[in-house]
Amino acid sequence: MSGVTLTNAIKKYGDVQVIHDIDLQIENGEFCVFVGPSGCGKSTLLRMIAGLEETTSGEIRIGDRDVTHVDASERGVAMVFQTYALYPHMSVEENMGFGLKMNGHPKAEIQKKVGEASRILKLDDYLSRKPKALSGGQRQRVAIGRAIVRGPEVFLFDEPLSNLDAELRVDMRVEIARLHKEIGATMIYVTHDQVEAMTLADKIVVLRAGLIEQVGSPLQLYNDPSNKFVAGFIGSPAMNFLEGVVRGGNVVLPSLVDREVQTSVSLPAEGEKILVGVRPQHLTISAGEGGTTLDLREHLGGVSYDYLIASDGEKIIVENREEDNLPEGSAVIVGFDDANCMFFDAKTEARLR
Repeated sequence: MSGVTLTNAIKKYGDVQVIHDIDLQIENGEFCVFVGPSGCGKSTLLRMIAGLEETTSGEIRIGDRDVTHVDASERGVAMVFQTYALYPHMSVEENMGFGLKMNGHPKAEIQKKVGEASRILKLDDYLSRKPKALSGGQRQRVAIGRAIVRGPEVFLFDEPLSNLDAELRVDMRVEIARLHKEIGATMIYVTHDQVEAMTLADKIVVLRAGLIEQVGSPLQLYNDPSNKFVAGFIGSPAMNFLEGVVRGGNVVLPSLVDREVQTSVSLPAEGEKILVGVRPQHLTISAGEGGTTLDLREHLGGVSYDYLIASDGEKIIVENREEDNLPEGSAVIVGFDDANCMFFDAKTEARLR
């Protein structure tokens, strides 16, 4: 097992630069998740580490080795793709051991490694089956098993759960987390699903437009985002952002009938606009003329999500765990504790501290 280090890593397609000067340290045995919206460069960055995309400039190291221009087969990595890529005419056992067989490993060694991977992934009862006789989750476990038998220094996962239904995604997420705990390998995982990132990662790398926005543990990014993008991306439902105005050393929210928010952060000049971020679980609603209307309520059992529209058209989401009889269309007052607010520069979107 080895860590991965990227130094000033750049990727260009002709004159178009898609990865910009990435500096990143992934420690030995760490589970690191690349997360971001579609087109942010997360899969490209993973493929650069794998050797499937040529690095235009910069350096990639796996352990002590500079692998920037080393062939993918010589990097000591194993990749699990979104598609299972299993051989349909081979059994589970044959699929898992095929790479070792092609590299001339002894039959006894292949059987031993396949048996160990099968035990870890609970595939013993399926070794003789063909892929067509397996469920989607079982096929993905076979694909992961094929990676395990190679004994790589680093495991790479490129959105491996995207083709599964909701229930299987949860099950496989648990399986992958358990796998990491059992074998302790360095794993790099790409997803656009921030819930997957939050539940799996030791370290999250938030990407946007080929740039790293922030790196940290799930709770660090959730509790202490460095900018509006990270604050809005990490957390479900997303953080609310209300437009405010600096007035008298505090912030006034016109959409909430000039509700004043007290803060000790460094604010811009009087009259300047500012964004106030509040997570849905930190908001409450009550009946009254507060300039806001309860537009829609989603009931999910133990929790409801209330979708509000303010007088200026701003949309607000409230996580509601109280039982009330407010019907849709009701005029409501939005409440929150000022201490739960975060503040962002309206122009740069940087966090104000």
